[in-house]
Amino acid sequence: MSRDAGRFTGRAARLRAEARLDATIKLPISALNEPETTSWVRGAVNSMMMMVLLFLATCFLAYSNGANDNFKGVASLFGSRATTYRTAIAWATVTTFCGSIVSIFFAQKLLIRFSGKGLIPDQIVGSEYFLLAVALGAGTTVIAATLTGFPVSTTHALTGAIMGSGMVAVGSEVNVQSLGKGFLLPLMLSPILAVVLGGPLYLLLRLLRLHFGISKEWCICVGETQQFVPIPQPASVMTLQMAVPPTLQITIGEQAQCAERYTGTFLGFGAQKLMDGVHFLSAGVVSFARGLNDTPKIAAMLLIVRAMNIRWGLLAVGAMIAVGGLLNARKVAETMSLKIASMNHGQGFAANVSTGVLVILASTYGLPVSTTHVSVGSLFGVGLTTRKANVPVVLSIVLSWVLTLPCAALLGGLIYWLVTHP
Repeated sequence: MSRDAGRFTGRAARLRAEARLDATIKLPISALNEPETTSWVRGAVNSMMMMVLLFLATCFLAYSNGANDNFKGVASLFGSRATTYRTAIAWATVTTFCGSIVSIFFAQKLLIRFSGKGLIPDQIVGSEYFLLAVALGAGTTVIAATLTGFPVSTTHALTGAIMGSGMVAVGSEVNVQSLGKGFLLPLMLSPILAVVLGGPLYLLLRLLRLHFGISKEWCICVGETQQFVPIPQPASVMTLQMAVPPTLQITIGEQAQCAERYTGTFLGFGAQKLMDGVHFLSAGVVSFARGLNDTPKIAAMLLIVRAMNIRWGLLAVGAMIAVGGLLNARKVAETMSLKIASMNHGQGFAANVSTGVLVILASTYGLPVSTTHVSVGSLFGVGLTTRKANVPVVLSIVLSWVLTLPCAALLGGLIYWLVTHP
């Protein structure tokens, strides 16, 4: 009897243990069916999708920036016929990407400034919807200008998109006073400073050239040409051609088609070879400064993506800037190189030095100047000095600058409204 009772007690204990195990296994399954848990999972998925969209929008903005801006540093190389388009864009791509890499360690002030902090309340700045609207609004504005051949400012587009999205989000809470002092004032002053610096710098370099006895020479084409005289044959539809002795011919083309070169030596080096070297170097400095200045502005869109280290974000932005320049820079290149002002090697070198100095100083002090404004201003300043500036073209470019900010603001505000009112 006691043996049966023990057997019964053991079976009951096993059944109770199995019941507890079954309850333990079923608890999470039942918990997953609760509305709160389902809502949490759905929210996590939506947040992840939004982060992916924000990353793609930032890459689109970086691509647009590269397509519109990459060639600006080497525009004088192509415009003065110092090199071909392919060589110029390759040099611009390499040096701009180097500037993007260096921006990982410097230019932290621009990262914070272009995240919108200080302009918009913090609860809006940290919103992925706000940053998505800013990236798409600015990127769409820049790529539209690129496709029409106008060199516009990504900095201007970003500022406009921040304003437009902020106005829709918080209305009068946008810090307009900070916007004027910290953003708009440097943007408006940068082309004026470039014009003022570019012209005198060229004159100073010209005086140094004359002081060291370096002169300029023009080339003309001289060569033999072979002429043929047609001789009709009787009763034949065919003709014979008789060669005559070759004659010496001199060809003189338009001034824009002639190559201007420097003669003489400087510090033991040929003047033209030395000018070619420093011209390439100055173009590389401008492109490097552009990568250093623009990459943090765009990567600021990724500050809220906690799953990504911001250094990887800067690297991704730098890569997309390079791709955009390689694939889509031709129209803006023609405007910058051939339509603003005709120039020779020395004039292009002076414009590049002026641009590089101003952009590097702005990056160091966290000032949001536009590489486009500075570059066009320097080219125009040199063109005014040499009386070769194309004023109507420059006026059309300035008009595109004026339209950039309101267009980006309108697009940024519209996109923010659409993503927050599904």
